This record gives sequence, structure tokens and C-alpha cells, in this order.
Amino acid sequence: MSLKSIVRELKGMKNGIGSISRRGGESKHWLSRSKSHVAPDVTPTEPIQQGQWASLPPELLLDIIRRVEESETSWPARAVVVFCASVCKSWRSVMKEIIKTPQQCGRITFPISLKQPGPRDYPIQCFIRRNRETSTFVLYLGLVPSEHESNKLLLAARKIRRAVGTGFIISLAADNFSRASNKYVGKLRSNFWGTKFTVYDSQPPHDAAVQPKHRPSGIFNSKQVSPRVPACSNLVSTVSYELNALWTRGPRRVHCTMNSIPISAIEEGGNAPTPTALPQIFGEPFSPSPALKEKSPMSDFYSGSLSELPGLTEGSIEPLVLKNKSPRWHEQLQCWCLNFMGRVTVASVKNFQLVAAVDPSHNVSPEEQERVILQFGKIGKDIFTMDYSYPLSAFQAFAICLTSFDTKPACE
Repeated sequence: MSLKSIVRELKGMKNGIGSISRRGGESKHWLSRSKSHVAPDVTPTEPIQQGQWASLPPELLLDIIRRVEESETSWPARAVVVFCASVCKSWRSVMKEIIKTPQQCGRITFPISLKQPGPRDYPIQCFIRRNRETSTFVLYLGLVPSEHESNKLLLAARKIRRAVGTGFIISLAADNFSRASNKYVGKLRSNFWGTKFTVYDSQPPHDAAVQPKHRPSGIFNSKQVSPRVPACSNLVSTVSYELNALWTRGPRRVHCTMNSIPISAIEEGGNAPTPTALPQIFGEPFSPSPALKEKSPMSDFYSGSLSELPGLTEGSIEPLVLKNKSPRWHEQLQCWCLNFMGRVTVASVKNFQLVAAVDPSHNVSPEEQERVILQFGKIGKDIFTMDYSYPLSAFQAFAICLTSFDTKPACE
């Protein structure tokens, strides 16, 4: 049987495929949903039925999956790779061994890829579409919006205004921003002046028994949170905008403290914490007890030793700090300019590039200090590009870019 025939059969399979993306009575077919958002990477509450595909010889199975992964490198064709992981348990286990992280291959496949660092040598290019009527922001994978709107949806956020500040709910789906849903990814909140933002992840970076919890913000209604979903608020980063005390015209000045990424990640031989799986605790009541470690593989959530993780040795690990790259004044154009390599075409106060703010005592090369880790800019009405690379993940980069959409009267 040829590879094309196998792919056609995988697309036509109905038993088993899509069971990982259903939750509590949802009846929509998985294939129709794969074009709109990434399916949750969690173990289904009911075991996937083992069919004829589960009895393939391991050598043949490995060859089939490897060939499918290598041939389908871009979305929407890459949905076939997700199909393979949904066939049965044996296919899923082999797929986990073959699929590489975005840092290694530069491709986004599963939802966990959104929380893994990007590649070092080149950025992953995305764009954000803003909807002013619904106050939503959607992150897509791709250079620019396609004609047929077939771009891969990665993340979505909804802006919530309150008297004490602004908040954003970040989700895997553009039509579901409930914190009681398994699509909930994290949240972002600001102070009254819009000068300081705090980013929270919905999932703890390690065992929930040792991760300190933050009280839910008053911006978000905690009564809507289901007891079956871990409503955690784990600090990821803080984004600060400098006050413009003299009210002079000029670019914004921003500093990002990445509490979940140590400064050693950008040093020679360093590595950023990389999650390997989302915690599988959606099928049971959440409890920060020691027994939770036996029920869900929280210790495998991050690769590497736990001593390298924030939260355990928070006082001894220096976090990575990012700063905006200073633009230059163009006399002829009479404006501030940055080289966005053609990815930004419209002048805006929201445009920025972030580089590492490194002390000379750290072992960081000059090239690494000048490397743009995240860039964001406007290309049209309500369309913005977002290019990120190591050590940021798509979730972290998207959260930082969302801070640029909030009104900052004290900074401009």
C-alpha cells in the first residue's frame, strides 16, 4: 500500500480519530475542527479503540509515521500527522518519539508546541488579526493572511475592561474563552495605568504541590471555574512600560522579565525549560495534594531536572530580561525607524523588537545580545505580524504582544 493510500484511509477513519479533541458530549467531527484550532493534547477519558492499524509490525509502523511526518511539513496538510497520533495508543506512542519540538524542527504540531521554545536560528512567523467589535485577537501561523482564510489558528485572546485595569483571556479556540474549558491557556492583566502587565499560565511548570499559587484576579470571575479544571495562576512574566514623564513624542520603552526562563538559557550551552506534555488532570477533581503526583505525570511536564525550574529555587535563579531595541531617528522621513526585514510595513507606536538585556558578567556572545527574539508590527488595518524565536514560546510571545494593544496614556 502506498503512502498516499494510507493517508487517504487515515482521513476517512471515524473510529478513534477525534476522541482526543472531544470533551463532555461534544459531537463535532475532529476533521472539521482541525482547520480552526489545535486539538487539546490530553489523554482521552475513554481509551482509544484498538483496530486493525494497531497490529502493524513496529518497523513498518515507524517507517509509515516517519514518512508522513517528513512529507507533511505545513498546515493544513500537517493535520495528517495529528490523525496518526489519534489512530490508537501504539501509533500515539511512536508519534511522540518522532515529532520534534519547534526548537528542533521549527514546526508546530500539537498544542504543547505552543508552550515550547521556538528555533534558535530563525523565527517562527505568525500574524495577529484584531476584531474591534468583539475585542478579540487571534494568532495565526503564516506570513500573511491567505485568500481563502485557511491559515492555522494557534491562539486567541479576548480583552476584558474593568475599572481597575485591563485583562486578557487566552484560549486555544476563538469561540471559547471560558476558564472552565480545556481550551483555556492563560491570562494577562494590567494595572490601572496600563504600564505593567502580568502573564499567568493555566498550567504549573512542575508538581502542583510545590508550585505557589496566585489568587485569582478580580478581573475574572472565579465562580465560572469548574472544579474539574485546575484554575491555576502560575507567573510566567511581567511586562513593564516606562512612564513618559515629559510627555515627549517617541517610541515606547518596554522591559519583559521572563520569570519562567533563566538567563542561562541564552548563555553558551544553555537550554530553556521545555514542557513535554500537558498535565493530564482534566478527568479528576483538582487537588494540590502529594497524591496528585501519582495520578498525573506532573514531574514530566518539563524536561531537565527540577532544580532548574522557577518556583523551586526562585531566589537563586536570575530570570531572563528582554528590552526593546532602540530605533534610530530618520531625518528624511522624520520618524523613528527599525529594520523589520520587510515584515512590518505600517508605522505605529505598537511596533517593537525585543532583544536580551544582558549584564557583561554573563557568558552571552555579542551576536546573541543583538539577536531579535521577538518582533511585532503592523502591516494593515487590524493585521499585525509576530515573529518569535528561542527562548520564547508562542504563548509567551503572544501574551507580550497583547500588552501593546492596551491604551497607555502615561507612556505616550
